[in-house]
Amino acid sequence: MRYDTVIANGRVLTLNPAFDIIEDGVVCIGNGIIERVESRASDMAAYPAGEVIDAQKGLIMPGLVNAHGHMPMSLFRGLADDLPLAEWLNEHIFPAETRHINASAVRAGTRLSCLEMILSGTTTCCDGYFLEDAVADAVVETGLRAVLAQGVIDFPAPGVSDPSRNVEAAAEYVSRWQNVSQLITPSIFCHSPYTCSSGTLTRAKAAAARAGVPFQVHVAETRQECNQIKAEYGISPVKYLDRLGVLDDKTLVSHAVWVDAEDIRILASRGSAIVHNPESNMKLAAGVAPVPDFIRAGIPVGLGTDGCASNNNLDMFTEMDCAAKLHKVFSGDPTVMDARQVLCMATIEGARGLGLDQRIGSIEIGKEGDIIIINTHQPHLTPMYQPESHLVYAVRGADVRDVFVRGQALLRNHEIVGMDVDTILAEAKTRGARISQSD
Repeated sequence: MRYDTVIANGRVLTLNPAFDIIEDGVVCIGNGIIERVESRASDMAAYPAGEVIDAQKGLIMPGLVNAHGHMPMSLFRGLADDLPLAEWLNEHIFPAETRHINASAVRAGTRLSCLEMILSGTTTCCDGYFLEDAVADAVVETGLRAVLAQGVIDFPAPGVSDPSRNVEAAAEYVSRWQNVSQLITPSIFCHSPYTCSSGTLTRAKAAAARAGVPFQVHVAETRQECNQIKAEYGISPVKYLDRLGVLDDKTLVSHAVWVDAEDIRILASRGSAIVHNPESNMKLAAGVAPVPDFIRAGIPVGLGTDGCASNNNLDMFTEMDCAAKLHKVFSGDPTVMDARQVLCMATIEGARGLGLDQRIGSIEIGKEGDIIIINTHQPHLTPMYQPESHLVYAVRGADVRDVFVRGQALLRNHEIVGMDVDTILAEAKTRGARISQSD
């Protein structure tokens, strides 16, 4: 049998249920699917291939899953830092979106974000924004895998000037993108319980359920949000959403910072997944989500960067490092959120939260070839005792050497494949200058 691509001469972190690590491993890919994973035979002739990739003793691992973000918002990176969430949104971000966000800006911001994510080892991302057709068009150009959601909000938004059509517009977007690309999963994203009415939330969830696609929502991100929902409805945001019937195993909840034990029980019983965004939560002083409690309850917990406007980068390696350390200092327990657990959040658990764990998130026979190679021949990665520890505490996005999605190279030897980097950066700089002049 001849394979399309063989990756060899590296240590393979499978992220399979046994967390197998294969020394001097070989990964064989054919038609985008992983067909063989094992320790290398003495003779590479046992692995005939169209191309053999030499990992040069580096780490071979699943591509990272960025489970929550807003890609076009990379154009707003650093625009309004060091502000509370409500002021940041209402006085800066929402007005900037009104003035500057159109389809071409969305494409430009999305290309910039995709470029940053590929360079730092992300192979799957989950997005929620407006004008999501333009996001999807741009993502398809890059070759990334993505869950892409049309945003829903109860006031005029880019591409949907009439809020009464917000759910209808989202459903139409999903219909256009279902079955278009094996790498794109359309979705519907309600911004939050305080920007979407109960009717909007239930109609959006119903539209997502009819189409069989994920439903996304920001929930319990800040104390202010929780106080507002409790003042209006007498219950927490999670209980409110549960009362509306929008929580189930195809609901992806982002943030979930201000939740109690009963909220966690509800989320676990409904099968909903949570995305933890520690850097964004820290920067906006939103608080610390009780992630160890989520995990003990059996809730799938992925990891996300959120958008660049509230993070300010899309590097999942720094997100892992932050997640692990934040919960140690917050709990006073250095054993909480160990490196293996956090690495799983950024790979297989994130894939599980997106409903993609049967296809990606680990290096196993039958799964798709979403794989990255880490260059470990560097001072800050030497010596190496436990690779999972290095991946969380020492590796940086810039250490990613190669990126493959379904076996197709998006990054080779630190060089982007198939994207005009200079043009993407030039357009982003031009748009940034316009935004700066009008802010």
